[in-house]
Amino acid sequence: MSNAKIGFWGGGKMAEGIMSAIGGGSGVVVAERVPERAAELRRRYGATVAKDLREVVRAAKIVFLAVRPQDAEGVAAEVRGALGSSHTVVSIVAGKTLSWLRRAFGPKPALVRVMPNLALRANAGMCAICPAKGVKPSVVKKVESILGGAGETVVLAERHFDAVTALSGSGPAYFAYMQKAMADGGAALGLPRGVANLLAAQTMYGTAKFLRESGMDLDAFIAGVCTKGGTTAAGMEKLSDPRFAKIVADTLAAAAHRSEELR
Repeated sequence: MSNAKIGFWGGGKMAEGIMSAIGGGSGVVVAERVPERAAELRRRYGATVAKDLREVVRAAKIVFLAVRPQDAEGVAAEVRGALGSSHTVVSIVAGKTLSWLRRAFGPKPALVRVMPNLALRANAGMCAICPAKGVKPSVVKKVESILGGAGETVVLAERHFDAVTALSGSGPAYFAYMQKAMADGGAALGLPRGVANLLAAQTMYGTAKFLRESGMDLDAFIAGVCTKGGTTAAGMEKLSDPRFAKIVADTLAAAAHRSEELR
């Protein structure tokens, strides 16, 4: 691709995470309708702020669609006539399928659908990638390379995207909720709130890091921590209540169902 710039329609938190991974600078051009937010992205990442959506098309060959689902159609209507076969539109909009994107953006650009999560902002994100039919492998590799700077990537069939949205897309909020519950429980046992927050956060972070890097089987890990008759085993007797697993499963199912509704 001759044009090295990477464009963004929208400058929200997800877009910012990708900009951070790229490193910002003159290689990033963004159209953001909130002037204060645009100024912040310019200041923080050195991004070029476009005067409108079409300026992004003129400046960049790879453009991330990073707006709210309800705003995606309006963006497509404005830029469709300016897109050519040398452009790639990478959508991180929840619920918008490749067939929807094709109808919205027309027959010319390559299309790639991505479901990221907010951990991009810590360069520890998870992005599922699905290219439209006919997209060149080199284009997919380029998208993987951009997003890989912000965490892990996986290429998946689109039929899995509602589940991906529920598990990794929405997952950070669920993990944060569990962390808060742990911290609240520690505080209820008399720990200072700040200490309880630190213990919960570092324990979640360290456990996830170890499991990710070691590849250890989850059941084996749990069994290894649960010494018979010990404190962990006593706690797991409560946590192993089947209702807990059902609540988690129902949470993901509700998020997946909402993803379907956004199509």
